Amino acid sequence: MSDDERAAATAPRVLGVPEMGLVVLIGVSGSGKSTFAARHFRPTQVIGSDYCRGLVSDDENDQSASADAFALLHTIVDIRLRRGLLTVVDATNVQSKARAQLVRVAKDNDVLCTAIVLDVPEALAVQRNRERPDRDFGDHVIRRQRRDLRQSVKRLDREGFRRVHVLRGPEEIDAAVVETEKGWTDKRELTGPFDIVGDVHGCREELEELLTGLGYELARDERGRATGARHPEGRTAVFVGDLVDRGPDSPGVLRLVMGMVADGDALCVSGNHENKLVRVLKGAKARITHGLEVTLEQMAAESDEFRREVLAFCDGLISHYVLDEGRLVVAHAGLKEEYHGRASGRVRSFALYGQTTGESDEYGLPVRLPWARDYRGKAAVVYGHVPTVKAEWLNNTICLDTGCVFGGKLTALRYPERELVEVAAHEVWYEPTRPLQEDVRPGGESSSGTERGPGDTVDITDVGVGASDSGPGLSVATEHGTVRADGGSTLAALEVMSRFAVDPRWLLYLPPTMAPAPTSAEPGLLEHPREAFGSYRGSGIGQVVCQEKHMGSRAVAVLCKDEAAAARRFVPGRTGTLYTRTGRPFFTDPEVQAEVVDRLRQAVTDAGLWEKLGTDWIALDGEVLPWSAKARALIREQYASVGAAARAALPAAAEALAAAAGRGLDVGALADTVARREEQMAEFSRVYRRYSWDTDGAAGLQYAPFMLLAAEGHEYTGTDHLWHMAVAEQLAEASGLVRPTRYLVVDTTDPAACDAAADWWRDLVAAGGEGIVVKPVLGARATGRKGLVQPGLKVRGPEYLRIIYGADYTDPDRLAVLRDRNLGRKTGLAMREHKLGLEALARHARREPLWRVHEPVFTTLALESEPVDPRL
Repeated sequence: MSDDERAAATAPRVLGVPEMGLVVLIGVSGSGKSTFAARHFRPTQVIGSDYCRGLVSDDENDQSASADAFALLHTIVDIRLRRGLLTVVDATNVQSKARAQLVRVAKDNDVLCTAIVLDVPEALAVQRNRERPDRDFGDHVIRRQRRDLRQSVKRLDREGFRRVHVLRGPEEIDAAVVETEKGWTDKRELTGPFDIVGDVHGCREELEELLTGLGYELARDERGRATGARHPEGRTAVFVGDLVDRGPDSPGVLRLVMGMVADGDALCVSGNHENKLVRVLKGAKARITHGLEVTLEQMAAESDEFRREVLAFCDGLISHYVLDEGRLVVAHAGLKEEYHGRASGRVRSFALYGQTTGESDEYGLPVRLPWARDYRGKAAVVYGHVPTVKAEWLNNTICLDTGCVFGGKLTALRYPERELVEVAAHEVWYEPTRPLQEDVRPGGESSSGTERGPGDTVDITDVGVGASDSGPGLSVATEHGTVRADGGSTLAALEVMSRFAVDPRWLLYLPPTMAPAPTSAEPGLLEHPREAFGSYRGSGIGQVVCQEKHMGSRAVAVLCKDEAAAARRFVPGRTGTLYTRTGRPFFTDPEVQAEVVDRLRQAVTDAGLWEKLGTDWIALDGEVLPWSAKARALIREQYASVGAAARAALPAAAEALAAAAGRGLDVGALADTVARREEQMAEFSRVYRRYSWDTDGAAGLQYAPFMLLAAEGHEYTGTDHLWHMAVAEQLAEASGLVRPTRYLVVDTTDPAACDAAADWWRDLVAAGGEGIVVKPVLGARATGRKGLVQPGLKVRGPEYLRIIYGADYTDPDRLAVLRDRNLGRKTGLAMREHKLGLEALARHARREPLWRVHEPVFTTLALESEPVDPRL
């Protein structure tokens, strides 16, 4: 024996097991299965029959509980596999009946099943069991189990196990190494960018034209044939299958795609036409129809070597790929979410052929079930297979088969840009059995004439409202962690959204509540810029921008260049909307709403922003002034009534006290209090009057934007605030409706700069301003030492706070109480809503379906019902 052979013989066995799948340990009692499992797997991954027996009977050796124990074991295994978790079954499993039940559970969950056999000498197993006082069965049990094991080993691969590892003897068992392996479909580490190409069907010239248009540089052999293509920026092409049949040059398409895949410039999944070609090339009987006869005729002119290469390539194509950290799935005929990353015959069948009813239409073609209309997965699914006139998004899925071989187009999707690139067919290469059809929306409406948005509907189940009284609540995964809202809050939000909200297609975002700065220690003040600067400085934020806080009502404006843009992206027949923090129409009068929208659209046009941003719609966050435009009833009922009552009561009280003093009564302290209250109430009334003026329709209104939220394909939360302020200034210069916002940039590490900013704040509030908002210059996605920081801290002026905390809040005893106000709940709520806002805008920019955008939007609304002091 050579040194290499000797080293190979003594090397430890490496056992490959699927990262997501079932591992069945097989061995007689005493073979060391539990020890092996504990050494190679996490405790949570191992489900033992003894453990389950103990759960159902409090005695792991109670054989009378075995039926219930295995029922529990199978249930746990089923749940874990459904959730995509590696699961190891620790039981003897020496009988085929026991294994068959486990293999069935694995198949039901579309995961691979691996067997690891621990085969030890009978004498060793007997000895080990005799040394265990909890094992009181006789040696004959070991002999029977070993006999069953010997009979099983030879047929395990026929029982449904994809891989079988047999370890013989304690030395080989102890030396074995277990390695988890990713599934063939799992390419989540590949993040692109990608160019996903629809069904080619032998249209080589169109494919070369499309790749060239996408920026790929073709490589050719000495005969001028395309043998590869590479993008200079490192993009990867992904082919959805059906490269062959019907078209004029299937071998040419294969030669090009095979070269790209071999060079690492492309990926390709199997189509049903490749699947059938493989069967025929292997000599299996098949009906030579649907263009296969064309491919076989073309392949007959190729060399034997090329045909062998084609067979190896097509036979090696897999059902689908999961890419970009799970955000993208490519499968020929599409794939339901529960099949993503799974491996089974039915997963492959779905990926190749889609879902059918088993019936045929009048053309003899299968009647397909519209799986995409009910799709609610997080990953975008890109597919082909069913030729349509136009590639359109539906519920985060898109079909790229636009019938090139039938005289239509060859289409590619640029990802993550989500841009479509098309080339027209050079001619009709093959007459279709059925005319190309336009896709139809879930409600039956044809999509002709406009580009459908990514998912038209939101269902009640999309927002986590179940059948229970309180509902299960919502849990939304964001880039910065999971945010949850309880069932009661979601039901309250559902009431608001269903009865009062604007058309949900407009609701791409709800603004978060804003946290106040930490309570100030400054005499006579609750809030002061110094604490806001210190808070950001402590988080590692060096530069902030102080924006004037307008006393108005928060309003999100979604503005479209024209009706075509609104119909394509939002709602037909409209050109925009304004809505409140709770998603309601800002103006109850539709004519006023339409006039304000039109004037804001004109401002965008006059500022040239459509062209500068390369978009036909934008969304702005800002304030509508005056405050009375939205809060007239609040001012009249809550503030003006209090002021009127004070003006009537306090002078009368002062007169009565003066008369009492004239009679010699000691009421001086009380008279001083009343006099002070008169001054305070006079200031109280002056405050709310400053923020009120008469308007007539849209006349007299102002809109103060402070952030450009989003435009086509972009969201701007990561852009610095100075850029946003520049956009606001351009709009203000273009229209008198738009009010500019004063601002100041401050270095939080410079005491002099902080003092100057505090003086600026004092001047603003002394002139009647509400206060300022302090924000990181880096933008809404700014992060500090501990992660995401508050997007803004409000610092309100002492006079404005009179209408929040009461006219007498500046009295020392009141201030002492208010300084102990608990800001933690408000601060936490603001951060959770901020995370949801970022997530909603990101999903909208990625053109995810409406229900995905509405998860964070709806949860923001739900959080608004949480018990937080509204004065904060």
